[in-house]
Amino acid sequence: MDELWRRFGGLSLVHGAVPPVLTAGVVVGLLALVTLRRSRRWYLRSVPLAVLAALLLLAVGELGLAVLKPFPDRLPWIVPGWVGAALLGLCLAVAGWRRQRTRRRVLAALALLLVLAGSANAVNRVYAPFPTVAAALQLPPHDMVPSSSVLTAPGLGAAAAAVPAPESRPLAARWQPPAGMPRTGAVTEVTIPGVRSGFTTRPAWLYVPPAYLTAQRPLLPVLVLLSGQPGSPRDWVDAGGVTKVMNAFAAAHSGLAPVVVMPDALGAETANPLCMDSRLGAADTYLSVDVPAFIGSRLQVDPDRAHWSVGGFSYGGTCALQLAVAHPDLFPTFLDISGQQRPTLGNPARTVAKAFGGDQAALDAVDPLHELAGRRLPGTRALLTVGAHDARFQAQAATVRTALTAAGADVTSAEVPGGHSWTVASAALAQALPTIAQRTGLTG
Repeated sequence: MDELWRRFGGLSLVHGAVPPVLTAGVVVGLLALVTLRRSRRWYLRSVPLAVLAALLLLAVGELGLAVLKPFPDRLPWIVPGWVGAALLGLCLAVAGWRRQRTRRRVLAALALLLVLAGSANAVNRVYAPFPTVAAALQLPPHDMVPSSSVLTAPGLGAAAAAVPAPESRPLAARWQPPAGMPRTGAVTEVTIPGVRSGFTTRPAWLYVPPAYLTAQRPLLPVLVLLSGQPGSPRDWVDAGGVTKVMNAFAAAHSGLAPVVVMPDALGAETANPLCMDSRLGAADTYLSVDVPAFIGSRLQVDPDRAHWSVGGFSYGGTCALQLAVAHPDLFPTFLDISGQQRPTLGNPARTVAKAFGGDQAALDAVDPLHELAGRRLPGTRALLTVGAHDARFQAQAATVRTALTAAGADVTSAEVPGGHSWTVASAALAQALPTIAQRTGLTG
């Protein structure tokens, strides 16, 4: 039974047979909702009114997004298209609910369920935040372990590790995997409190490679990964495939890979604190002070900050850029996947008003492009990756590359197949990992 449940949870929602079946379910569901009642009044009055109501609801939703701007970038047209299909199904079900027999109400409910499920997954396929059934249901990952098996007592950190501090040679040249080392790494969920920042966050996630799960732990480098917006720390586990990417790297390097820390850079699913200290919260202090303090105190990792790196996708990519520019000694290596050229709430006026009460100079002081104009970063290694079909973010990546190069940073730009999605993020991480490992002392 456990194996059957695991196979069900592993079903892909973005590839294979499930997506077209769910899409067909939308068509079947809508046809059923239209034809469950067959009176002249139903076809000439109720159905057109249901269509009109769905269009009005969709228009109200679009207007709300335009005014409130919960997301800094516009949604692609396909998203409101599928939302409109779901709204149409809902309006048809409501319009045909009265004076229906129980059997037909049950059929209508099932048809609506098909429409909602298929439409939701069609939206899911745009960004792929839930690539499997297990991710959509937020089931515990199969490789999840108790946090007690990963964390040390407060204050011990690297001091409790059995392997001495790094030498000039890369770790891979000095490491001998012990007998009984696990073949794969593990993930766990932890709380990283905002001690200094007061920033309220959701639980963070950690990935530790096989070498970390041994009694003779080496002091591994650290990679901090940040999610997009909307999003959560678990997105890198579910959608970004961090476990698969890191396990593959570890399998080729005697169980060695970076320890990956995935903190909450948002505070809530749709929040946008701009990854800076402002009226929206002390996100920068949380990520540059509280998170490193937790890592150093509770994880047995390489304490040398030259061997730490930061990366992220979309909002997380912008955040990685901000952290690397503002704190080059903390994160001298960073991976920006499809990030924006600067933090934004949708437009400059709204951003400066919400974050700094209209103080443009305060925003400019923490805007990475403004910072780069007056700063040299000769020790920074920047990896900029974007989807080959993501024209909007390709242009912004080019702007960031120019600014970083002018500041003396070592910059590499790359493209991977796809658009603005977690599929791109996963591929970009796998592509960048060898460079990150070399920069952080793991490999030669």
